[in-house]
Amino acid sequence: MIRTISSPTATASVFLAVLVFLTCLSSEAEPNLLNSSDLPLVPDLPLVPDLPLVPEILEFLDQRLAVIYPVIQAFKSIITLDPLGITKTWQGPDICNYQGFYCDSPPDNNSATTLASIDFNGFQLFAPTLEGFLDQLPDLALFHANSNNFGGMIPSSIAKLPYLYELDLSNNRFSGPFPSVLLGMPDLTFLDLRFNSFTGSVPPQIFAQNLDVLFLNNNDFDQRLPDDIGSNHVLYLTLANNKFTGPIPRSISRALSSLTEVLFLNNQFTGCIPYEIGLLNEAVVLDIGYNRLTGPLPASLACLDKAEQLNFAGNSLHGIVPEVICWLGIGKNLMNFSLSNNYFTNVGPWCRALIERGILDVRNNCIPNLPSQRPVSECAGFFSRSRFLCPRIWTYNYVPCSRPHPSSSDVPLIPGSAPTP
Repeated sequence: MIRTISSPTATASVFLAVLVFLTCLSSEAEPNLLNSSDLPLVPDLPLVPDLPLVPEILEFLDQRLAVIYPVIQAFKSIITLDPLGITKTWQGPDICNYQGFYCDSPPDNNSATTLASIDFNGFQLFAPTLEGFLDQLPDLALFHANSNNFGGMIPSSIAKLPYLYELDLSNNRFSGPFPSVLLGMPDLTFLDLRFNSFTGSVPPQIFAQNLDVLFLNNNDFDQRLPDDIGSNHVLYLTLANNKFTGPIPRSISRALSSLTEVLFLNNQFTGCIPYEIGLLNEAVVLDIGYNRLTGPLPASLACLDKAEQLNFAGNSLHGIVPEVICWLGIGKNLMNFSLSNNYFTNVGPWCRALIERGILDVRNNCIPNLPSQRPVSECAGFFSRSRFLCPRIWTYNYVPCSRPHPSSSDVPLIPGSAPTP
């Protein structure tokens, strides 16, 4: 809004100009009649003061946006690096058009407009903290900030945000213990803390929350998983590249029966693979490679009808590869089955068919007459040492679902490859 402002000094200025003009006319008409001493004295006129800056008047689409405007501007002021120039768009009252900000109607008022979600993924912003920003956006439902350089502590007051259900802080600079504030957020369904520097243990309560997605990989968590891992309907569980220890709990099938992706690779899990892992009926990806697991491969894995990727590489598994598991690559959806860098000693015709198709990888094992195996001396050294005896060993040959026998004529041959005898 532009306003015109008048001043009394303007009148004095006009009077002075007229007086000087008349004086000049008099001096031309009657020369030498007047001198400087004859001119009337003109009092010193005050200088025109600088006009005060009129603050910009911002008109917001909704009062809810007006409330968070100073919050956003305060956060902008602590951003120390913005290589993509993102914050240049964070100006003026049109918050809904700021880059990374998205508006919608809040659940409590369909006619209102508010900031509903933030997507900073890949912005590479540097800021020392999110405190005073993330926790001061009362209608926020989604906050995604993958691949930035945010640090400090996760603000404890985010637990008061009534609508927040997706939180992605992956690939940042957060550190310290697992943020316990997240345990008090029962409506949270998506939690991604990957690629940070969190340490210590993960509270067992997090496994019992109503989460669909739990990504904790690539931190420094170091603990045993609880024997009773809880019960929820999590679909994606990623613990990879940490320092989890101890056995994989038998309760995994009961607690996490809806899992579609299980990524436990590159940890320090020990003991045997439990029979119950074959009861994860929804699993599409199961990766527990590069741990310290031993014992045989449970035949119950043959019941993973939806499995597309199975990875058990880089452990100390041994024995015969159960033929019935390889059937998943013939009659079902299995496309990648890695058993490399173990100590298996035998594969049957179905498994050999998968080797020929490039589905099954058994390199660096102890299987006679196959290429790329361990030296005989290395295999002999492994089998000469006393090995861990798996509990409930009788379960490892049990298949809790209907599967054809390798000699069944109902099993289709794989085109282009004949089983090797």
